[in-house]
Amino acid sequence: MRPDRPGEGPALLLGEVRTGLLQHSVELPGAATEKMLGLRHGERVRSSQRPNVRAQSPDLLTGVDCPLATTSHRAVRGVGTVLSHAVLTEGRVLQASALARIAAGGDRRRPWGHYLAHPGTVEVIGRGEAAELAAGHLAAAEPGTGLDLGGLTERLLTEVQREAGLDRRAPFRSRRTRLRWTAVRADLAGEEPGGRLTVEDDTLRTLRLTLESVDPVEVAAFCEDLALHDWLLSTLGRLIERSGLGSDPGPGPVQRLRPAVNHLMHLWMPGARVARPLAPLWEGLETRPGFTRQWTASVQRVRDHLALQAVGLTAPTVRGD
Repeated sequence: MRPDRPGEGPALLLGEVRTGLLQHSVELPGAATEKMLGLRHGERVRSSQRPNVRAQSPDLLTGVDCPLATTSHRAVRGVGTVLSHAVLTEGRVLQASALARIAAGGDRRRPWGHYLAHPGTVEVIGRGEAAELAAGHLAAAEPGTGLDLGGLTERLLTEVQREAGLDRRAPFRSRRTRLRWTAVRADLAGEEPGGRLTVEDDTLRTLRLTLESVDPVEVAAFCEDLALHDWLLSTLGRLIERSGLGSDPGPGPVQRLRPAVNHLMHLWMPGARVARPLAPLWEGLETRPGFTRQWTASVQRVRDHLALQAVGLTAPTVRGD
């Protein structure tokens, strides 16, 4: 990799976001949230009330010295530090987010003091181009080898959930989801700016961003917003599937859909905190696959069913038709 040049911004960012339901029976109030996210003594939890309630822990610093995945399987070593933090939205949805800025290093490892002076930066020792390092990160098979941002976010999520103030009685069952992402400067990728989201399996999504300029804070915030809404859409879909809606004519589906109404439906607010330069990426996702279109259709289905139950027009009452 060639060194970053002044005014150009980082050539490459690697990141991962894990999203799940807070293991607590009710929405966590503000004071308890600050205590739970106060992960560094003396540093404040950042919070805001509009357009929704969101709190973010101070950044944590983790030292790494490990191989970096490449699609060419070339031996590339990365040394430096990774930034991570936890985010709680509306006292209900918890996320852990990790970010590493990849930069050119020398041909040998330097003293730790050098890396600590550049928080959130991992320097490359050896030959490795931005595009192949990005592709290697997205294709990384499993945790435990290389730059394991997934393992780091999983540990952070678990650590926060162990906070003594949580009663560990979540109002419904849900799965954690993972968003593994990269952001490469367009001039190095040789491509037009844009993004490509891929649903790899039930819980893993990958996102490849190509941007004119790469701002680490703005890109991480965009990815956390996308991960939050992908989790909401996936979780609502599973609740509907498990409810028996469409097959069970009795009151069972209403009982089983109650958590969706009480805890999820008011959380949908895509792009509300995304920086203006990245807003077109959300507009692209709204066109295809159509996040809000899918969400609106699912919510309307739930509300229609609740309305039918309320006026007694469900299957048992119309069986003579």
